[in-house]
Amino acid sequence: MKPATLARRVFLALACLSLVAACGPVATPVAVSPVSGLPLGTDGFPWWNDSVFYEIFVRSFYDTDGDGIGDLNGVIAKLDYLNDGDPATAADLGVAGIWLMPINPAVHYHGYDVTDYYAVNPDYGTADDFKRLMAEAHRRGIRVIVDFVLNHTSDQHPWFLQSQDRSSLYRDWYVWAESEPTGGGWRESASGDFYYGLFAEHMPDLNYRSPAVTAEMQSVARYWLDEMGVDGFRLDAAKHLVEQGAVQSNSELTHEWLRGFRAFYKSVNPEAMVVGEVFDGTVMAAKYAQGDELDLVFDFDLAKAMVFSVGMRNASKVNDVLPIDVKQFPAGQFAAFLTNHDQDRVMSALGDDVPRAKLAATLLLTSPGAPFIYYGEEIGMLGKKPDEDIRLPMQWTAEANGGFTTGTPWRDLNPDYVAKNVAAQSAASDSLLTHYRALIRIRNDHAALRVGESLTVESGNSSVFANLRAGGDELVLVVVNLSRESVSDYGLALESGPLAGEYVAAPILGGGGLATLITNGQGGFDDYKPLPALPAYSSLIIQLQSAP
Repeated sequence: MKPATLARRVFLALACLSLVAACGPVATPVAVSPVSGLPLGTDGFPWWNDSVFYEIFVRSFYDTDGDGIGDLNGVIAKLDYLNDGDPATAADLGVAGIWLMPINPAVHYHGYDVTDYYAVNPDYGTADDFKRLMAEAHRRGIRVIVDFVLNHTSDQHPWFLQSQDRSSLYRDWYVWAESEPTGGGWRESASGDFYYGLFAEHMPDLNYRSPAVTAEMQSVARYWLDEMGVDGFRLDAAKHLVEQGAVQSNSELTHEWLRGFRAFYKSVNPEAMVVGEVFDGTVMAAKYAQGDELDLVFDFDLAKAMVFSVGMRNASKVNDVLPIDVKQFPAGQFAAFLTNHDQDRVMSALGDDVPRAKLAATLLLTSPGAPFIYYGEEIGMLGKKPDEDIRLPMQWTAEANGGFTTGTPWRDLNPDYVAKNVAAQSAASDSLLTHYRALIRIRNDHAALRVGESLTVESGNSSVFANLRAGGDELVLVVVNLSRESVSDYGLALESGPLAGEYVAAPILGGGGLATLITNGQGGFDDYKPLPALPAYSSLIIQLQSAP
């Protein structure tokens, strides 16, 4: 029997036993309906370019059973907060995609040390709970991707436990050596042999040189796409999959493996999306999106540039990085974000400054690419390392434990939840949450912001960021004053571009009374000032309409 076949039988048996023990009679299966209400994509772009994504750590989102741990039913309960399925309403965020951090059984709280790829973490619920989540999300037009931790497993995974026996069928599912090799990442087992575990002793790396491992992980992907109905995956540690001699990241064998994986998952669902974590510079990261590998790649350089520019009140960094992104990535095929579950939260990086957090949100949500928001970012949740403190429970209300749980939370909330929470900010027209809702709605309404060309506009002032988004018949100009003071000594210039004639400047976000834009002979413009002075810490989004 092939190891892959054996593994599937073992896990099916374990899953059945677990369900019988935990739930008694088998429940009626929950059908996962297809996504409704969303086109496949605008102007030939894939659906993810029309989507704003929201990253959720289920453990910290919302607890429905009082055990202090967030659960899948909690995500279902809060779907209307994310998107109620009605474009006419304004009380929801308006996101069209959710990324769930690991939901498989695992030893540690974070879930990145998986012990069973075919099951749902019992702390979070059941397989049927997950299918209900998928059905309810799809009913609202929300697609869901899940974290796929395929670089490594837990050291408690049955595969690894069996692989410690040199005669086991699972021996070559991991990277073993009988004596300690040179280089980092090697761990000694109880038997005295050494295994490779790049990230931690309890996270041994899988061996993708083994065809059996590839076959099994393809089986896992098929299960979640076909049986569980997910719309794609976020690949954790994507650049580390296959070691090649001394090269432990970005190896050619990793690229080769990802090309094969793409061909596989597209054969299962051609509309499935895979976004990769490639923690590297833009030029290196973009290589994963330039061929037949990943659909999207997280853009860490742009994330750092946006937060840095807002923090330093200087647009030069984001002005340097954004044109490189546009050049290196296929049009729009990168995932933009500010911070994620591995980094200090953006609000902490910006000193708990709401006006500057609004500017960062404007940069993110008017950027090319597919934007990702980390849960709680939209209300300015704080969090600095250690990791547990950047993954704290969501702050819903001013009630005990922030309305997250009726029990004792798995980790204490930030005490500022009494004033900083969803309920309070929903009631305030000038809140950070209100700003996020407005920006997402604007992005959803304007194709130029989602899939348009990105043209960097010179501002003549280091504190002023400007960008022109041009798509189809729509032109949207974004102007952000990063300074704490109003700025009058600026002038917007685009040497050449797609413009012709005069344009009426219609405000989408920001004040009215905007000046008419007159183009130069090269389709650009010179020394344009939509306002005599840009207010301090202000965002201006303008639709340029051809003058009659």
